[in-house]
Amino acid sequence: METMITESLPDNEACAGSLKNMLDALSVINGKWKLALILCLVQSSKRFNEIQQEIPGISSRILAKELKDLELNDFIKRHVYPTTPVSIVYEATAYSRTLKNVIGELSTWGGQHREKIKASMRKQS
Repeated sequence: METMITESLPDNEACAGSLKNMLDALSVINGKWKLALILCLVQSSKRFNEIQQEIPGISSRILAKELKDLELNDFIKRHVYPTTPVSIVYEATAYSRTLKNVIGELSTWGGQHREKIKASMRKQS
């Protein structure tokens, strides 16, 4: 027999506010790669090829697009060094570090539900 959780539900106004907040957040961190890229760069600054090696499955085209989006939204900084050839290094900003708890919770949830996620992915293919 299932136990019922007796938490009170939020009223319509609180729910609408929460939904708006969530949609705002998802508008800048949506997609398969953005949080992974932020996590990769929070650990240390990296060059393009280092990022691509660390995140399996991301194409060069998608990586370039996602890095531009993250830079536009102030989650990462791009540093260009006048060497030959030119060196470009990407680093996480303090703003991206505000996602630490979100990334941690998603990682925990993913670990707890890995088998269920894999099973549903197998059903789709």
